[in-house]
Amino acid sequence: MRTSAVTVAALTGLLAACSSATPETAHKDSAPAIPVEVATAKRGEMLARYSGTATLEAEADADVIARVGGEVERVLVEEGDQVREGQLLAVLDGRQLRLEAAQARAQYAKTERDYRRQLELHDKGLVSAGAFEGLKFDLDNLRATYELAELQLSYTGIRAPFTGLVAARFVKVGQNVPQGTKTFRITDPTPLKASVFVPERELVRLAPGQNAVAQIDALAGRTFPARVTLVSPAIDPATATFKVTLELEDSRGVLKPGMFARVGIVFERKPAALQVPRVALIEADGATSVFVIENGKAVQRAVTTGLADGGSIEVTRGVKDGESVVTVGQNGLKSGNAVRVVSLETKPTADLRAAFAAKVAADTRTANR
Repeated sequence: MRTSAVTVAALTGLLAACSSATPETAHKDSAPAIPVEVATAKRGEMLARYSGTATLEAEADADVIARVGGEVERVLVEEGDQVREGQLLAVLDGRQLRLEAAQARAQYAKTERDYRRQLELHDKGLVSAGAFEGLKFDLDNLRATYELAELQLSYTGIRAPFTGLVAARFVKVGQNVPQGTKTFRITDPTPLKASVFVPERELVRLAPGQNAVAQIDALAGRTFPARVTLVSPAIDPATATFKVTLELEDSRGVLKPGMFARVGIVFERKPAALQVPRVALIEADGATSVFVIENGKAVQRAVTTGLADGGSIEVTRGVKDGESVVTVGQNGLKSGNAVRVVSLETKPTADLRAAFAAKVAADTRTANR
């Protein structure tokens, strides 16, 4: 009888243990699949870019300075006009300079006649060598004085230094401008260039001939192709940067000097890189991983990454072509969790994505209890 009692007690304890274990096991077996969004790892072109900002500049841009002073008699061009090299832009009053040039011309002509007469006498030996040489020096001096007066007179016509556009006009008719006054600004916007100052650590990556793209804020983010034309070999010790010059393509003349540009210089290109969205990455304790879907379950894998381009990043190890990686809902997942792939048919709004993330978090807590 005593043995039977012990047996009954043992069976009772075993049944109690089974009874207490069964609900937990049943809960785990019936845990809901965690909803997640996924993306397929696929191959495509991947670009590595250096990004920076710059202000567009014209290759030729210069202020036209009055080389002589005088009153402005005529203004022949306006802002926005196309001008040719040497074209007359404005005319200053040159009456005084014309008189000075005429006086210098007369003195030079008189001395030249005297020199010719003395030359004949010198050839006959009737004039000393010293007197003849002195007259020759006087003639050379007066010639230079005359040519200088003519040059000064020519400066009363203000001319374009090169072909381009009149970017600004600073003078008016009747205005008395001193020598050295800024009168016009001429610019040639073809081609436009952008100068980017890049940290010295990037020097080995950038070189002339590399392709680039320029995004213009003033044109609603429109992009224009560009090319690196110059990489300065000198580092500025004050800023630890070097200058990179880009030339932009603008066949329609839409771009203007002074526009702000965001530039991206392509320094590496891989035509068939395996890539996943950046949001799929989980970084913890110095390691990078992703969750991959295998047979309806999430499996965490360590990955090695490469180039990054926009919202995508290259995976060089840890993920295979065509595998699905979790992009939303991976935080809180554990390897072995059952998952249910969902997709938001329309572009999710902030509220919709927040609601989805809250639902994922709740389901994850339930599955991991």
